[in-house]
Amino acid sequence: MTLGPLMVDVAGKTLTAEDRELLRHPLVGSVILFTRNYDNPEQLAALVADIRSLRAAPLLVAVDHEGGRVQRFRSGFSVLPPARRIGLEYNLDPKQGLQMARAMGWLMAAELRAVGVDFSFAPCVDLDYGVSEIIGDRAYHADAEIVSKLALATMQGMKHAGMAATAKHFPGHGAVVADSHLALPVDRRDLPDLTADMLPYRRLIPNELPAVMMGHVLFPAVDSVPASFSRRWVGEILRGELDFRGVVFADDLTMEGATVMGGVVARAEAALDAGCDVLPVCNRRASVMELIDGLKSQPGPASQMRVLRMRGREAPDRATLQASTEYQQCREWLERCDRPPELVLS
Repeated sequence: MTLGPLMVDVAGKTLTAEDRELLRHPLVGSVILFTRNYDNPEQLAALVADIRSLRAAPLLVAVDHEGGRVQRFRSGFSVLPPARRIGLEYNLDPKQGLQMARAMGWLMAAELRAVGVDFSFAPCVDLDYGVSEIIGDRAYHADAEIVSKLALATMQGMKHAGMAATAKHFPGHGAVVADSHLALPVDRRDLPDLTADMLPYRRLIPNELPAVMMGHVLFPAVDSVPASFSRRWVGEILRGELDFRGVVFADDLTMEGATVMGGVVARAEAALDAGCDVLPVCNRRASVMELIDGLKSQPGPASQMRVLRMRGREAPDRATLQASTEYQQCREWLERCDRPPELVLS
């Protein structure tokens, strides 16, 4: 059985009968977890195993677990620093900044893989223009070259731990004030003015970036629809010009920034038509059921093969992980992150 394009959520810390019925539907291919699904690592591992047991081809399990404000599991997990803290470390010492980025990417991925989670939607490669509250300290830096280097180090750390990285939010969410969860952000810059925003993708893609998440941001100088639904952005620029061969995730189709495309079925059809492989539909079960009944399009075999590559590699259990030298070194990095960056006066 193949994996369908829908990424859905579940109600709580264990699966309900309704969850089980939904997750067996062929249009569903992956599950995204939230804080409400978490109590402790042992409970989480059992929930993930239960989800995976429902299908002959196990469903993929994902989470937003960047660090800082966006970390769904905390008690029992390492509390990771926001990306900006790593950028500040780079400002003081580029070598140590890169080491910290790789270590935090490895630690995040290793702890999630130890409980069976396949991947996290990280790293965030939006630039820190100082205007977007929803991005804010989730951005590594304002300098695109530095963001590229830190994101690459993070991706390498994640890969070493057995996890595929997802760069977000293409082509860039950092230069708009509006939060796409609540409104449709509009970025009125021309395409040449977006060179810096797209630079991290130009650096990561040749280094085998596994996945990209699109942003619900409208760039009217480039296309008349938000990037998640744009053939121009997904097909011509990301897949064509940038030669990206990995998985393309739409951002959550229930976000306000997606509603300009019509009802949820129309949004899903538009995202698939643009070239997206996976359609997250979060925190609105009624919308999921509407898609189950109404979605007619499905990605082809090439898309399904791309998605299967997001499955996490074999990883040690928590006890083995925590006894490792690499884990202990990461704990030292976390202690460093807990201290304010040192000031260097010149």
